[in-house]
Amino acid sequence: MPIRIDPEEKEFEALLALAGDLTGQRVLEIGCGNGRITTHLAPHAAHITAIDPNAERIAQAKAKLPPELAHKISYLPIPLEELPPGETFNRVLLSWSL
Repeated sequence: MPIRIDPEEKEFEALLALAGDLTGQRVLEIGCGNGRITTHLAPHAAHITAIDPNAERIAQAKAKLPPELAHKISYLPIPLEELPPGETFNRVLLSWSL
């Protein structure tokens, strides 16, 4: 049986409600996986740095990145503890990550 993630498409609405207004915000998304959530958040934020330690998943995210969002998203294949020092963010989000 195939897995259907968010068939009612309520996940993004709920996540945005919890995250608050992302307008003009620099966002760190931890555990971005294949970028499924990242591409939905990007139109609402100034910039998203999306990290995941799985390089294959980051490659998938980059391959699916819509050209119109390329300037708003930076995908990095790193775990959180390897995030370069000095980066500042207004919001940090973890969805489906432990």
